[in-house]
Amino acid sequence: MTVVTRFAPSPTGLLHLGSAYSALVAWTRACEAGGRFLVRIEDTDIRRCRREYETEILRDLKWLGLDWDGEVRRQSDHFTDYGRELDRLGDRGLVYPCFCSRAEIEREIAASASAPQAALHGPDGPLYPGTCRHLAPAERKRRIAAGREFCMRLDAARAAVAAGPYDFVDEGRGRIEGQPLLMGDFVLARKDTPTSYHLAVTVDDHLQGVTLVTRGADILPSAHVHVLLQRLLGYATPLYAHHPLITDATGRRLAKRDRDLTVQSLRERGVSPAEVRRRALAAAGRQA
Repeated sequence: MTVVTRFAPSPTGLLHLGSAYSALVAWTRACEAGGRFLVRIEDTDIRRCRREYETEILRDLKWLGLDWDGEVRRQSDHFTDYGRELDRLGDRGLVYPCFCSRAEIEREIAASASAPQAALHGPDGPLYPGTCRHLAPAERKRRIAAGREFCMRLDAARAAVAAGPYDFVDEGRGRIEGQPLLMGDFVLARKDTPTSYHLAVTVDDHLQGVTLVTRGADILPSAHVHVLLQRLLGYATPLYAHHPLITDATGRRLAKRDRDLTVQSLRERGVSPAEVRRRALAAAGRQA
């Protein structure tokens, strides 16, 4: 089987040393196996993503010598792909409209804190309490007809039953038992963005034939719901390799706000591509 990896940045800032390392890992794995390295722009957050950042990210990758195969896939050009798969889940009764605002969800969670059954927590904090899950179909239609804003959520409990038990393999951690309820009834689409990260990345990896997903260890919890969606949609599950994150001297994770550690800044200071690659590997505790 041909190894196909991908690097999928969000153009909300410049490429920094940590992201460069992630790209380097994916590119190296593809090259070592004689496979394919793809680049995908995950720009579904239309309020924060900027085309100028996309241009700079691609420029930085080329400057680093990380050439990719085929055309760059831009998620904002493929909303129909995600909508089609969302409809498939909807036809099976696995999604529902949620009309709750952020403030309403926060109030519901706060109220449940003192209740006998406190709010459940996931990797990113309290889970959605399921307020809209049990709305009658007629009430859902009434609210939609009245112009109420809503998002679409996966009914995680129903999805878990439909998917059945599952697992996936991470190279450094071995076989991991899937936890379909880990993120609760997570969002699949919003009114202003007809998809979510979880749905889009799952669909894209399938359509692009990705066989090895390399990414930071902070994304490992998401694999549980990505594999859940793969099971529901009839997709193959790729191999995963979640690598350590690069941190600064204080142990803080590098972020796009770290202007001095962007590839653009290093390039402007006269640092060579080979040296940037060496620094990225060294920061991750690896040899060049």
